[in-house]
Order: sequence, then C-alpha cells, then structure tokens
Amino acid sequence: MKLNFLTKLLVLNYVLAVVMVVFLYVSGIQTSLLNNLYGVLFLGFIPLIGGLNGLILSKHWGYFKSAIGKSIIFLSLGLISWGLGTYIFSGVYNFLLGVAVPYPSIADVGYILSIPLWIMGVLQLAKATGAKYGLRSLKGKSLLLIIPILVIGISYYLLITVARDGVIDTSDSEILKLFFDFAYPVGDLLILTVVTLVYSLSYRYLGGIFKNAVYLILLGFILMYLADFAFSYTTTTETFYPANWVDLLFTTAMFIIVLGVSQFTPKTVNQD
Repeated sequence: MKLNFLTKLLVLNYVLAVVMVVFLYVSGIQTSLLNNLYGVLFLGFIPLIGGLNGLILSKHWGYFKSAIGKSIIFLSLGLISWGLGTYIFSGVYNFLLGVAVPYPSIADVGYILSIPLWIMGVLQLAKATGAKYGLRSLKGKSLLLIIPILVIGISYYLLITVARDGVIDTSDSEILKLFFDFAYPVGDLLILTVVTLVYSLSYRYLGGIFKNAVYLILLGFILMYLADFAFSYTTTTETFYPANWVDLLFTTAMFIIVLGVSQFTPKTVNQD
C-alpha cells in the first residue's frame, strides 16, 4: 500500500492521537485542556482532511459519471459531515463552552447526516463491484437476513438490558438521547450490511480488484459500530470523558475508513 504525502500526514496524526490518549489514561487526566482539544487536533481532523482528499480522488473516476466516483464522493461527504460534527462537539462545546459531554447537541446534525451519505456511498460501491448479482444467491439472501437480526439483538441487549437495566426512559429529557442511542447503531447496521455483502459477494465479478479498499472500509465501519455503541453505553453510565478509549476507537474507525477510500486510485487498482 503506497501512501501519498497527505496520507502520511494522517498516519502521523493518528499515531500522535494514540500517544495522547495513552498519556491521558496513564496520567488519570480527564478534564484538562488536552482532553478538550483532542477532537479538534485529531478526531475531527482525520475525517475532514481524508474526506477532502477523497473528493479530489473522485476526479480520477469522473466524479458522478461512474459508480466508483459516486461512491467515493458520498463516502467522502460522510467523512466531512462527521468531521464537522466533531469540530462542533469538541471545538465549540468542549473547548469554548466547557461542556464535557454535549449529547445530544447540534453536533449530532453533522453525525446523523453522515449516515445516509455513507449508505449511498456503499450502495454505489455495491453497484460498482457487482455485489447486487450475488444477492440472487442463497448465500447473499442469507447474509442480508442474518446480519441485521444479529446486530439489532446485540444492540438491544447491551443498550437496554445492560446499560439501562431493562428500563426505557421516555421522559422529555431522555427521549432524544434514546433516539440517537439507537439511530447511530442502526445506521451503522445498514452500512455494515451492505459493505459486508459487497465484500463477500463481489469477488467472482471483478476478480477482487477492490478487495483492499472494501476490506478497509468494512473494518472501519465495524469499528464505527462498536464506537457508536460504546459512546451510547458510556454516556448512559456517565463514564465518558473527552479523549478516552471511546474517542480513540472513533479515531481508529475514521482513520481506517479514510485509508480505504484512499485506495480507490486507478494506480492502486491496476497494481492489485
């Protein structure tokens, strides 16, 4: 995997993010300036720059003239939307207003908008890789049924049975949080389902030429689901703080998705 200058910069940024989270954890620091700046310096920076890089990359695929071009654009716009949401969360709330956990907040507009953009991106990826033909097989139909049921069951058990002791609070102060607690994992579920189908059903149609990119995107969205769930869980149990292990999980997910999108270069595909 050859890395251009911008990707190398993002790798360095990610390494520094890991170092900062480990340092804060070992030091037991949870409310410092570094905690509040983490999202600005790392968590928002990676998807924002990676998304802009993806928009530039889509030029090689004719922008909206090809399915791959459309996929890259929608995936990149989702990254940018998520990054902007993080800058509102960290830059405005954490740093300027001193609000440690602004959830729900205006930042969720950027986060929630990323979901339909990513879904459109992976649907275009399914079209480009021929996965839609694989859905005609028994394997494709089985995966389409099993994956959502499995993830929904796990999400319900952990978010309701474990985190809330089986009690669903529908009061005005909690209903919006409850909505986002499930909206994010369900959105991730839809993305994971399509990406998994793309990964498992497309080899026979294009010889697996996109396998590295699809594998990274799949891994990134798996981590994204885990991060969204972990965030909902830790905010429910009131154990979340900026720049903790959950933020690092989000950072890792964003970093891997960005790497996946960056692999959709004609040069990379030709070498695969």
